[in-house]
Amino acid sequence: MCGIIGYVGRENATPILLEGLRRLEYRGYDSAGIAVAGKNGVRVERSEGKLGMLEGILANTSIEGMMGIGHTRWATHGRPSEINAHPHRAGDVIVVHNGIIENYTELKRCLIEAGRVFTSETDTEVISHLVDYHLCKNGGKMREAVSSAVNELSGSYALVIINVNETDRLYVAKNGSPLVVGATSDARLVASDIPALLPYTKEMMFLEDGDFAVLSMDGVRIFDSVGNSAVRNSQHIPWTPLMAEKGGYKHFMLKEIFEQPTILQDVLTGRITKDRSSVNLEELASIFPQGRPCFDKIIITACGTSLHAAKLGKYMIESIARVSVSVDYASEFRYRDPILDERTLIVPISQSGETADTLAAEKMARDMGCPIMAICNSVGSSISRIADATLYIHAGPEIGVASTKAFTAQLLSLYLFALYLADKLGRIEKQELQKHIMEIASVPRLVEETLKGAAAVQAIAETICDAQNVLYIGRGLNYPVALEGALKLKEISYLHAEGFPAGELKHGPIALVDHGVPVIAIAPRDGTYEKVLSNLEEVKARGAYTVAVAEEGDVFISGRVDAVMKIPASGKFTTPIVASVPLQLLAYYAADHKGTDVDQPRNLAKSVTVE
Repeated sequence: MCGIIGYVGRENATPILLEGLRRLEYRGYDSAGIAVAGKNGVRVERSEGKLGMLEGILANTSIEGMMGIGHTRWATHGRPSEINAHPHRAGDVIVVHNGIIENYTELKRCLIEAGRVFTSETDTEVISHLVDYHLCKNGGKMREAVSSAVNELSGSYALVIINVNETDRLYVAKNGSPLVVGATSDARLVASDIPALLPYTKEMMFLEDGDFAVLSMDGVRIFDSVGNSAVRNSQHIPWTPLMAEKGGYKHFMLKEIFEQPTILQDVLTGRITKDRSSVNLEELASIFPQGRPCFDKIIITACGTSLHAAKLGKYMIESIARVSVSVDYASEFRYRDPILDERTLIVPISQSGETADTLAAEKMARDMGCPIMAICNSVGSSISRIADATLYIHAGPEIGVASTKAFTAQLLSLYLFALYLADKLGRIEKQELQKHIMEIASVPRLVEETLKGAAAVQAIAETICDAQNVLYIGRGLNYPVALEGALKLKEISYLHAEGFPAGELKHGPIALVDHGVPVIAIAPRDGTYEKVLSNLEEVKARGAYTVAVAEEGDVFISGRVDAVMKIPASGKFTTPIVASVPLQLLAYYAADHKGTDVDQPRNLAKSVTVE
């Protein structure tokens, strides 16, 4: 979950490392540190807190050198503190690490018995001592020392390691945590994620699990898990550095909310024919041999926001394509002994493509012979590399920890997949397919219209931001939207919020309703409209402050609730996408009014690469 970066080249490493860490800070921000190798040796600086604290320290000192490593931390072992911050040093070895070493306690005990002295509470310090132990043992052969050390590690790791006596090369190893390598004529770089490398190159190599690499100005040498030389082909990343900047918005999250019309258009580009008669998903050809699906049922695995997208995807696929779909928490999937076979399509959904629980579920399914179709945002990510096919959502870099544009892009991608599958199975008439495609094509415009109501949403957010509890309700397709709305609010404003199927209120949750408790209902004019109105009346009678997400022109509901967030009328399956937008704005404005850290909420990280 942490962010790591390494650089060796012809320029001063310090500003490059700091800029890279700034672009990776969404991965963790409990502490930060760098180690830079220069003429006077290697210098390490670390600080508790966000990157700005480290930058403040470095502003008063000079660290120069043409090689270095950096780290921004999300704590797993040991509290956030300067002593637990990376890089960690033992003897001649300095390490930054993302992941969790599961057998660190055993290794630490053995190293202490061998005379090693530890100063931190982290699992990472074990790695630095272990590499240095093997370095001393084998007469200073660094490559062999790193290889021997990683062979003793159990768990997940992405490592960038330097030897203070070799100030011209980086040693890199990966297992279960992401690492991407970039090379230019003047530098070699490695990082946890694409945005850190975008200012320097768009050609990137994604290391495989078990890979070990040496980066120097002589080149990038990669070895596989058994020590053989390996080639990892470069992939072109079509993002620009500006896509990872705020662009004049107060927060990344607000920028990403307002980017959605453009992003949703990007999702559709090339995927619906010009005459809007069919859906084209050529990237899924491998799971549609001879034009027919290689599966009879689907299991979707995901976490957090992606899980809510999965729940909506289930409604879409079952209703349109009439294929059975189950949705699993990825963190629980492996532990329920699922019934799988070669005709069960597994669909892992992950914005980053590196979510540890989702990746573990995918690997288990692969071992059991299931076909896999990933839905992902990051080209070359671990989840996409394991999958037989990947449906990329084309949302661009999402920096705000609370997902917004990736969520709506996932929903639109799932809708496209449902239509594509139905067409391949012959379960949808051409006229009906064209109707769906017309509705899909209108989504970017409808979201743009919805965003024009941001000021009205802001006023409602400032009304509810001091509540102790907030309830979200919806029915059918809009129940997962309620779940996602509640998640957004609690993620960034720290308000307690829960989402429920509206019909379940009477079965327990209505006990939470008291005078002034905000209840937010997703209430478009669909087949459940009257029932949602009845639920609103029930909570209003008990003193709730009622807010509806309702269609423009719905004067009937306006007289029955305290406030309305308006959306344009749209189709059955597009309404949940459009209705998600005011709920994102509501969470954003509530958090901003409270003064919380919108882009980097406490205890959270963007890419959850540890279990």
